[in-house]
Amino acid sequence: MRDHLATPPSPAGRMVWNLDWNLIRTFLVIVERGGITAAANALLLKQPSVSNALRRLEGHLSKRLILRGPGQFEVTPAGRLLYNEAIEIFGSISRLGTLIRDMEEEVSGHVTLAMASHVVSPVLDEVLSRFHQRHRFATLAIDVMTSRDVIQTVRQRQASLGIGLVHEKHPHLNYLRLFREYFGFYCGPRHRLFGNDSLSLADLRGETFVSFKTDRLTDALRPVALLRAQAELKDSIVGVSSSLEEVRRMIQAGLGIGPLPVHVAQRDVEAGLLWRLPPYDDPPAIDIHIVTNPGTRMNRAEANLIEMLREAVARVPFAERDYRQR
Repeated sequence: MRDHLATPPSPAGRMVWNLDWNLIRTFLVIVERGGITAAANALLLKQPSVSNALRRLEGHLSKRLILRGPGQFEVTPAGRLLYNEAIEIFGSISRLGTLIRDMEEEVSGHVTLAMASHVVSPVLDEVLSRFHQRHRFATLAIDVMTSRDVIQTVRQRQASLGIGLVHEKHPHLNYLRLFREYFGFYCGPRHRLFGNDSLSLADLRGETFVSFKTDRLTDALRPVALLRAQAELKDSIVGVSSSLEEVRRMIQAGLGIGPLPVHVAQRDVEAGLLWRLPPYDDPPAIDIHIVTNPGTRMNRAEANLIEMLREAVARVPFAERDYRQR
């Protein structure tokens, strides 16, 4: 067998040997965050350090990776190629420790679940309970983030699986619908519309609004954004969060009207903490998906949990996972 580590690299391979892989990581964050400043904030670095890292990487590769200037940020074809390849490389490397730790007979691996904050599902809860009963030495981490970040984290193999809203399906990922939820508009006790049961959608015109970060025409909550436009609510959203709990807090505090999953908000409505607003008959429907990466090498705990979720979804009829009547 040829010793690749001892063999002197060819001129083409010498670049790989000499490359600082931290530059690649910085480049990934620049592309994902859509700019130097946003990447610097995410990496807790100064902007000149990030800009210098990008220049050094482009120098190593002798290729422009990103076209940047006033009002311009565009990933070049070479940059896109590097980004796609680097995601695969970093995903594989990041999982080496997990796979090595999982070599014992007892299923004792670690599962990282990336999840949107408003995932409320009896099916999921029941599977997590049975999973713990079967594999008491397995550990679980649930990282709450935006649905967009859920997809990105699964694609980069930083999470075993993800659960969240899906705007566009990525061709390299697998999707399984967990449940369907419906979003309604709500206000809190301090709002002038609270307690009024004779409202129409027109009565919401001009009201201030709070919402989720994905409430955009180009993102996962597009149906909510369309309904907000139809109701002619104020264009300027006065409060935004990726957390359902914080959106609910802003609604209850009276900052404005906001969207919440109907089956999640029902308990607060019954407790007098929220008031349901129009429309009542045809609320926006959003599907919540389980997202996995077929390119990820799963440890046994991860494989078991995913299989249990698939079995549960196949066993429970979709009518019971459609929460319109909840």
